[in-house]
Amino acid sequence: MTWDLLAHRTHRWQQWELGDLMSAKEVSGITVSLVVPARNEAATVGDVVGRLRQRLMDTVALVDEVVVIDSDSDDDTFAVAEGAGAVVYRAKDIRPELGTFPGKGEAMWKSLFVTKGDVLVFIDADLLDWDTHFVPGLLGPLLTDRDVQLVKGFYERPFLDGDFATAYEGGRVTELVARPLIALHFPELAGLVQPLAGEWAVRRDHFASLPVPTGYAVELAALIDTLRLVGVDAIAQVDLGRRAHRHQSLRDLGAMATQVIAAAWARSSGDVRDTVELRQYSSGAGGIVPLVREVPLGERPPARSV
Repeated sequence: MTWDLLAHRTHRWQQWELGDLMSAKEVSGITVSLVVPARNEAATVGDVVGRLRQRLMDTVALVDEVVVIDSDSDDDTFAVAEGAGAVVYRAKDIRPELGTFPGKGEAMWKSLFVTKGDVLVFIDADLLDWDTHFVPGLLGPLLTDRDVQLVKGFYERPFLDGDFATAYEGGRVTELVARPLIALHFPELAGLVQPLAGEWAVRRDHFASLPVPTGYAVELAALIDTLRLVGVDAIAQVDLGRRAHRHQSLRDLGAMATQVIAAAWARSSGDVRDTVELRQYSSGAGGIVPLVREVPLGERPPARSV
């Protein structure tokens, strides 16, 4: 039943020829901003930016600008991204009067103040196994169907362990946290294959109408809020093939999972918190020792209200 809710808006990236998308873009007058939120991704962001700019901006004009939002990196992410051809901003320097918070969602929210496109396409900076068809695939539904407001990518996500890759074993927070939350509280979204996918696209006006968690819960929150504001028919998803990226440590995934749970809980109960104390454990000189971190849970208001 839930799969059927999204079946008619589930696509494969091969459905759209690049020339057809260019024609649809020209007829509609829609402009496109490619946004890459990044934190300490100097090893990969140059390849992501360089390939996408060369293929989709310099060779053809499917993308009108490539913008990297650097979220407090302490490596060479800024310089590498700029050298690859992106316009780069530090998140803390965008609308400084609004303050700044750490997190991916903060970078994406801040991107609304420095980009110009009618459509925003978000691509993660840590991609290892991918191709430039991700962007045309995500744009397909938005350029050809005026009713679609948000498009999620999905793909095979292998778990990389040295030289070995296990198919469909990536996405641990998705499988252990997001999917159970959706099954319990938001079953209309159960047809989404990758609800936490970092590759997605959205109409600017719609994204600017949504509250945005400052951390890693931005993707799930956007889906829930879109469902409630305009209905499941405004959401589409596109099979992009295969994607791999650097894996987070288990403890870091715990903090990400906490943010995802908090965003879902806030939308179910109205209880929005600023932080929570997450207690984890590790081995130390004297045995098992606690590791305590403050996990930020705050949300930005809709950008159109600021």
